[in-house]
Amino acid sequence: MSRQDGQQDRRQGEQRRKAAVFGTGSWGTAFAMVLADAGVEVTLWGRRAEVVEQINTTRRNPGYHPDTELPARVRATTDPAEAARDAEFTVLSVPSQTLRANLESWRGLLHPGTVLVSLMKGIELGTAKRMSEVIEEVAGVPAERVAVLTGPNLAREIAARQPAAAVAACADEEAARALQSACHTPYFRPYTSTDVVGCELGGAVKNVIALAVGIADGMGLGDNSKASLITRGLAETTRLGLAMGAEAHTFAGLAGMGDLVATCSSPLSRNHTFGTNLGRGMTLEETIAVTEQTAEGVKSCQSVLDLARRHGVEMPITETVVEIVHKGKPPLVALKELMARSAKPENG
Repeated sequence: MSRQDGQQDRRQGEQRRKAAVFGTGSWGTAFAMVLADAGVEVTLWGRRAEVVEQINTTRRNPGYHPDTELPARVRATTDPAEAARDAEFTVLSVPSQTLRANLESWRGLLHPGTVLVSLMKGIELGTAKRMSEVIEEVAGVPAERVAVLTGPNLAREIAARQPAAAVAACADEEAARALQSACHTPYFRPYTSTDVVGCELGGAVKNVIALAVGIADGMGLGDNSKASLITRGLAETTRLGLAMGAEAHTFAGLAGMGDLVATCSSPLSRNHTFGTNLGRGMTLEETIAVTEQTAEGVKSCQSVLDLARRHGVEMPITETVVEIVHKGKPPLVALKELMARSAKPENG
């Protein structure tokens, strides 16, 4: 075979790469665009027929990214079997607490060799399981076939094709590299990792810390207060991660500090905005009523705290968020109690 023929075969192989993205929400739609920009043929599954039709006819998802024209390589369907057919990657982008029920209905449709990719950043209520663990259990696949894509990835900025980086994590390094290749574009730079535990915890706990920082913003507190919450929130996350076998350096990287800073500081962050409304005095019910998208930290704060207690790890900021969000404790009272905790060394 000539060199030219070999190059042509490789190009044809690349053109045949297929991915399914389950979920037409903000991040699912944006990541479908990233995959398509990287040369992957993408079938986007959505529950609502009107959204699917709009994507196919106007190349836009008006409910989330009305100004973003999706590439021709993206098509949408309401048929999960059609979406899953021959997919090298099956990307799951649904609210964390609905993953188990959704995946139970999809598992029989999955392509046998597909790599299941989680875009979700939450911990399951009741079981305290990470999303990759739920996927392994429900789909009946080994850890080597489950990957996580995480990092500072605010969907609206990605949809505008602004430069961003991410982490593609999988126990199988080759699978992580394959995912990296499938979503690497001039504006989206993925790195690889095999520390799935650390990457998932960074993504889940940062939502809880973002609620705390949002509450501080809503109370009118300054940058010193917010910087303290972000820093000590990272310390909480790292403690839990180390207790669960994660690698410390993961929390200093994109999946840890990077995602934490973006989520705690951006008005595009759902969790930060949710916390801000609570800090301004709105009730939980009032805040839910004005929140159009899922703020994962609202439910995950309970399961993160459950996970911490199972591993004997102190997470005072997470505990404070649970007290405010789910037990109705006034933010000012909760803040005073948090500040009154006994003094200790910073690395304690």
